[in-house]
Amino acid sequence: MTITETPQTAVDRRATLPGPWVEGVSLILGPLLLLAGVLARSGQADFFPGQLAAYAAEPGRMVLSYSLFAAGTVLLWPAVTSLARGIGVTCPGWAGWGVTLVVLGLFGRVFHAGVSHLAFQLVDVLGLEAAQKAVASTYGAFHVFKAVNVFIMGGWIVLAVGAFRARAMGVGAVGVARCVALALAAGLPLGVLKGSSDPISVAALLGLAFALVPLGVTVLRQAPAPRWWAVALTIALVPAAFLLGVSG
Repeated sequence: MTITETPQTAVDRRATLPGPWVEGVSLILGPLLLLAGVLARSGQADFFPGQLAAYAAEPGRMVLSYSLFAAGTVLLWPAVTSLARGIGVTCPGWAGWGVTLVVLGLFGRVFHAGVSHLAFQLVDVLGLEAAQKAVASTYGAFHVFKAVNVFIMGGWIVLAVGAFRARAMGVGAVGVARCVALALAAGLPLGVLKGSSDPISVAALLGLAFALVPLGVTVLRQAPAPRWWAVALTIALVPAAFLLGVSG
């Protein structure tokens, strides 16, 4: 007998995208890459003159730091999608608003990362002093992503409240603690050439890791085993895509 997939089944299957392996890995790596990026620039002043001076002195270290942070930011979208799915079982409104606000905020952080990258290139081309003057004179320029600044902070609080109401991070004291830790991500500094390893940044990212990494481990444990060719393709595709991007 042939079993016909109902429209409701099709909708449910689509709702699991991008899939447990992508989501589980993102839940683990996203927060850890962000934390590593911030710790890599430890000891530097938390504003653009000091950040540009740090790049002039140690370009490799600052490129590594900002690259790790940008990669972690991108990886958070599958992570929060996974968390929101768990919240949405009982609190769909909180899940929908939370994931939407957080992802919009992540777009803003990626934009900031691009501007920071350009600012570092100005140091190479113009020299430190001229680059600092150029950034200072244009720092407040209008861009459309100013509209998501409040989402960068507030989205995590909405998502944390939803997780608490839905008990998506467990019950009891541990579940409450993880929800509070998730909300701490709202305290991570935002903007161009921002975010040294000050106590606020470290606390925010430790909280994010405490909230998401255990969830990622759970998601991976419950995920079906991937096919061997999918693993091989992924291992080959990631470095190939990077090399093609660099060469292009």
